[in-house]
Amino acid sequence: VQLVESGGGLVQPGGSLRLSCTASGFTVSNYGMTWYCRAPGKERDMVAAIGLDDNLAYYDESVNGRFTISRDNAKNTAYLRMDGLKPEDTAVYYCMTHLGGSDHWGQGTQVTVSS
Repeated sequence: VQLVESGGGLVQPGGSLRLSCTASGFTVSNYGMTWYCRAPGKERDMVAAIGLDDNLAYYDESVNGRFTISRDNAKNTAYLRMDGLKPEDTAVYYCMTHLGGSDHWGQGTQVTVSS
């Protein structure tokens, strides 16, 4: 099982990014996928999650209405679309899935929101 995040970078406040989480060793359509973030000096927090049904998604209240979680089964990839970015969204973003009794994490991708 491997998860590889990409798509992070430096963006101005109000800007947008789309993070990708490309999976190997399992099929994303068969498992829930979750995005977390860890801001400097803070604990890792759950940002968004999607269940087996693509219509079932959860968002932390801090991102609800601005971020959208999705997946492309053909590409075996999960996404986090981030709009209306704020400086407080600055963090390393990780994707995670739970299978085989274990949590599996990617290496993370840095998102920096600054003017």
